[in-house]
Amino acid sequence: MSTIKDVAKLAGVGVGTASRAISGKGAVSPETLARVRQAVAELGFRPSNVARALSLKSTGMLGVYVPIFEGTFYGPMLQAIDAELRAVNRHMVAANGCGTADARQQALDGVDFLIQRQCDGILVLSNDLLDEDFVALHARFERLAVLNRSVPAGGPAAFSTDHRQGGVLAAQALLSKGHREIALIGGPDSAPDNRARLAGFHAELARHGVQVAPEHQAEGDFAFAGGHAAALALLARRKKGRGKATSALPYTAIFCANDVMAMAAISAFTHAGIRVPQDLSVIGFDDSDVAAYTAPQLTSVRIPVDEVAVSGCRHMLQLCYGLALPYAREFPPRLVWRESVVNGPHTPIVFPDHDSPKAG
Repeated sequence: MSTIKDVAKLAGVGVGTASRAISGKGAVSPETLARVRQAVAELGFRPSNVARALSLKSTGMLGVYVPIFEGTFYGPMLQAIDAELRAVNRHMVAANGCGTADARQQALDGVDFLIQRQCDGILVLSNDLLDEDFVALHARFERLAVLNRSVPAGGPAAFSTDHRQGGVLAAQALLSKGHREIALIGGPDSAPDNRARLAGFHAELARHGVQVAPEHQAEGDFAFAGGHAAALALLARRKKGRGKATSALPYTAIFCANDVMAMAAISAFTHAGIRVPQDLSVIGFDDSDVAAYTAPQLTSVRIPVDEVAVSGCRHMLQLCYGLALPYAREFPPRLVWRESVVNGPHTPIVFPDHDSPKAG
């Protein structure tokens, strides 16, 4: 069985440095940490978790709260965090919302569960908690960070993309392809990231004299079923002429506040005989892994959820264990052009900062 001395020798460092790199007690340069990790992997070295916990007064575990474990958003973030922790011989304890209480109380209970499990630090992803909840939780448990939303001054560290700017990019994408009659499927109004996306979207349209009619807006729930139901609601509102529903849509493009709802909307419109993108351009949000595999491939606003998760995790590793791992604090969204958005009937507006879309 390999020892810490074997690891230090293979990595070309002292035993004390190897111990700090493995235990997380004390700062270690990224280059040294990489060599020690490689040595640990080659030798199959496994330090005693019990001994480490006793000596460091640390469990070597970070807690992560998410509302649900599944899906195209939370799943990739959990995977990214787990990979980061395993790379430095730490572990993840995950909790989700469960029980009969409302979503906010479920989130509070989930975070409390992680605190009671003596996690060294906690990462929280929740649209259900209030700003004051995060401030109170941080006062109670200092080593807490928030992913995918901003928090008030005095609260915990937060790692998030600029969702409002993402909404601006979605509006610019449609305007740049000549669309001015536009529909919208938003997420839950209670979700801060959804509100930010829609605020940016509406503000940018208004800047160019475009408004989304109230009857052309519907609220979903960021899930397939909610997106499908919202699309059906929009279809049902088509104006009737001479007692018959018209097959023509009063808009040429639709923005959906996440990719899952966009995919569900494409299905609903297609089954109603509306061709995407020939009759209706569709743009989503998130640029989830499956966006490139829909038919047609989905144009989307990419938010780098994996980078957000990794940076939040590395911040916590530094805070809890002193590991000197690089991480970012800004995660700008960007447009990813695919097949689901084509030219509309109006003169395109040129936005110089945009990536070039495909012809269509």
